[in-house]
Amino acid sequence: MKNRKQMRRMLRKAFQTAGADKVIGAYLIWFFGSAVPIWLLEPQINSYGDALWFCFASATSIGYGDYAAVTFAGRLITVALSVYSIGVIAVFTAVIASFFTDLARFRASSSARRFLDELEHLPELSKEELEALSERVKEFNKH
Repeated sequence: MKNRKQMRRMLRKAFQTAGADKVIGAYLIWFFGSAVPIWLLEPQINSYGDALWFCFASATSIGYGDYAAVTFAGRLITVALSVYSIGVIAVFTAVIASFFTDLARFRASSSARRFLDELEHLPELSKEELEALSERVKEFNKH
């Protein structure tokens, strides 16, 4: 439980550090805001909920086909929403990939530091600790 909590906190920090939290926040405002003119301009969309559904289908590029923009302004908003969505998904994916790469690098570095610390104190290690260290070196050489 604690590891998950730490992981979520670190991931949130990664989004904040990269500025992705602001990008996603602005995107959400654009997403919900663009549903209003779609609702008002498109003749076949009769509710804000239908407009949100249309925006979702457009943003995810699913395009179910139950609604389609027919006015010039509606199409323009749909294009802008689709392009913006692709960019936000790319940012989101990049931040998560970078986070896990940094996490793997940190774990490898931490493991290497621990290993070097054990090597520095080689004369102080017991026979069992030396055998365990030898096994780790053999395992490392296999990879």
